[in-house]
Amino acid sequence: MSKTERLYYNDSFLYNFGATVLEATAGENGLTCVVLDRTAMYPTSGGQPFDTGSLRIGEREYRVLDVRDRDEDAAIVHVVENTGDITPGTPVSGVINEERRRDHMQQHSGQHVLSAAFLELFDFATVSFHLGDETCSIDLDTTSISSRQIEEAERLANRVVMEGRPVEIRYASVEEAQQMGLRKLPPRTGTVRLIDIRNFDLTACGGTHVRSTGQIGAILLRKVEKVKQGMRVEFVCGERAVGASRREYLALTQAAEVLSTATSDLPAQVGRLSEELKSVEKKHARILEQLAEYEARDLVAQAQASSSTLVEKTYSDRDAVYAKLIAKNAISAGAVGALITSTLNPPALVLATSPGSGLNAGTILKQALAAVGGRGGGSAELAQGGVADQEKLASAIQAIRGQIH
Repeated sequence: MSKTERLYYNDSFLYNFGATVLEATAGENGLTCVVLDRTAMYPTSGGQPFDTGSLRIGEREYRVLDVRDRDEDAAIVHVVENTGDITPGTPVSGVINEERRRDHMQQHSGQHVLSAAFLELFDFATVSFHLGDETCSIDLDTTSISSRQIEEAERLANRVVMEGRPVEIRYASVEEAQQMGLRKLPPRTGTVRLIDIRNFDLTACGGTHVRSTGQIGAILLRKVEKVKQGMRVEFVCGERAVGASRREYLALTQAAEVLSTATSDLPAQVGRLSEELKSVEKKHARILEQLAEYEARDLVAQAQASSSTLVEKTYSDRDAVYAKLIAKNAISAGAVGALITSTLNPPALVLATSPGSGLNAGTILKQALAAVGGRGGGSAELAQGGVADQEKLASAIQAIRGQIH
């Protein structure tokens, strides 16, 4: 027998209730844990989050931040802001956040309809359900799911919504429930609470639900991904579906305006732009390679003119990729070593050495950077690393310079 009478078991639309305080215990961070003799607030359970709202005692109002189900005695604990003394025996008026409750009812009832649709159409059983702050998801017991199956399940679910079928609460023993053809039997004994969507779905559930499928509103499937236990389908219902559709419509409209095209033509237009971008990137890469080749030859010529076998260059406007190109081309142009630095964030130090020099770029760079708290390494001919501190970077460069003559 539960220590707290659960009023939401029979009426999900009960937003105000009266009760008496049974326990009030000081918790952490200045909060108080309150147990009432009865409550209409739903505790986190079965994939559905807790209700919020307030408890009113006289002129005082205590904001409810969390609602939990206590395992040892099935009492429901209300975690409230500790703004005053709460003592056992005190009468309380409870007020539930109606918008949050209505949203949770739409999502949870929508999940029942959607799970039943996947089961009826394709025999995909739901193995788990999650109701998040923005989206919901069900995990289906299948290794794959097609776009056609998604569309068909969504279509059937919304047809059931539009039919406005009654959603009723029933009770039965586990033995009786086993004979009723439930979509999913709970792992428990005794009396179970059933949610009956007339002539479509019957399943055990302790959550809050609408009175008819029409109150769910639209059911919108948004994303599908493979997870460890099957395929995860992300969806939203009711007001969430309207909000998501509105946001996505505005995003599409704005994108279409930027590209001077119709929203229906966006996929093709984006595809063309993507191909053009790839082409430009390839041309840019080729130009950089040619530029690096010419610049490296010039750096080698300058080094040889000063009787140096080491090419050095620091760039403030080029990244590590370009530094590598310079280093490789410098070695190809006759340098024994090439020490190229990029000071862009994150800073990078590239060292290249010629194959016949007897030098090991990876070892030299790694030792020099390790001495100043940096990290790096690579092959005998090409290595890369870095350290954020400019003074330490200069010290590492000096150490490397001393090993290449």
